[in-house]
Amino acid sequence: MSKQARVLRPEAHYITEEPYYEPVDGEITVFETAWRHGLPVLLKGPTGCGKTRFMEHMAWRLERPLITVSCHDDLTASDLVGRFLVRSGETVWVDGPLAAAVRSGAICYLDEVVEARKDTTVVIHPLADDRRELPMEKLGELLQAPSEFCLAMSYNPGYQSVLKELKQSTRQRFVALEFDYPSAELEARIIERESGVDRGLADRLVKFAHMTRNLKGQGLDEGASTRLLVHAAKLIAGGVEPVVACRAAVSQALTDEPDMLVAVNELSSSLF
Repeated sequence: MSKQARVLRPEAHYITEEPYYEPVDGEITVFETAWRHGLPVLLKGPTGCGKTRFMEHMAWRLERPLITVSCHDDLTASDLVGRFLVRSGETVWVDGPLAAAVRSGAICYLDEVVEARKDTTVVIHPLADDRRELPMEKLGELLQAPSEFCLAMSYNPGYQSVLKELKQSTRQRFVALEFDYPSAELEARIIERESGVDRGLADRLVKFAHMTRNLKGQGLDEGASTRLLVHAAKLIAGGVEPVVACRAAVSQALTDEPDMLVAVNELSSSLF
């Protein structure tokens, strides 16, 4: 049986059209500067506030392929780095997304990194300091990251449990960017732009979102995100009644608890 390396095709991960993104507080300049200096970047903020869209925009802006990994409890180091597989009688090495990103000088984005197993995050440490290298122990190889490679990851510090906090030994390797929901003015503009609804309706959706966000910690783990508001707006633009759209796109997405569902639905009914 022979061994051969198979890698992901980076050209499939280029973003060819500009993703819509509204800058808030210098985050584009910080990310570009960090990338030029080979510094890894940590995005912190609540679900649905624009972290992934920001990464897509930066990949387009820097003209680098973007390889995204959605982290979860079963994610292993081998899932990131790669493993040997038997195919057609041959033992074939298949790069994981992290190794593929290093080889091709791509941006590797680990989304919700604290959801991964603790031993998995250790593999990124040599990439996230001055060494910028990825040990490929099963191949006996040490991958050196080219200057174009960027490691980025995100997490939601307000939502994760104490057991899933990011270790100081990991986080202190990164330049951190804090994201939050945009101002009411900007959020309404985003909803308008993304869905095609008029400004008055966008303003009411933003007001509804702020009402739900005030319930965080009082029955809701999270309030309505900008992403959920865009979903609701798209339903409304497609002909769904606003109250029905808010129930389907927001209330049901936020909670399964019957009393809270009633409360959130009443909030939308008061506005629409």
